Amino acid sequence: MTRIGIIIGSTRPGRNGETVARWVHDIATKRVDAEYELVDIKDFNLPHLDEMAPPSLGQYTQPHTLRWAEKIASFDGYVFVTPEYNHSTSGALKNAIDFLYAEWNNKATGFVSYGSVGGTRAVEHLRLVVAELQMADVRAQVALSLFTDFENFSVFKPGPHQVDAVNTMLDQLVAWSGALATLRAGTTMATPQSGT
Repeated sequence: MTRIGIIIGSTRPGRNGETVARWVHDIATKRVDAEYELVDIKDFNLPHLDEMAPPSLGQYTQPHTLRWAEKIASFDGYVFVTPEYNHSTSGALKNAIDFLYAEWNNKATGFVSYGSVGGTRAVEHLRLVVAELQMADVRAQVALSLFTDFENFSVFKPGPHQVDAVNTMLDQLVAWSGALATLRAGTTMATPQSGT
């Protein structure tokens, strides 16, 4: 069965991302088209990128990188749940993405964003990043406004229409993840190697 990772893209204390991601996960687990798992980048304690070789070589040496690579490789597609900081995504999420390469290739991704304008500018940046990693990003996205989907900018209370937006994004994500399975089967992913 198709496996989708729902990635919490913020590590900040008091973050809204965990609540948003759990809401997405709750909606997703009512579906029967894929297996969905929450992935919190905070749990992986990734420092600022500390691998000597470029990720495209797959020569990972750090235990945290190997653990992160194993987790990301286990999925067929991803939902990135991202805040918008200064017209872009969080540094923590960008750093986590940059640690790996082949593990992301030929997989699909969808986006759930939040911010003063729904986090849409963060997603625009992420679309460029995932394209370089040979990922297919789906068109439908969920844009949550701090003004209308949060009370006092902190208590998450999404409008009912947002559930439909999540399901539309997941419909596209699961379809693309399945379609890309033949590409993934036809390529040999670089196996993370320890040592130099």
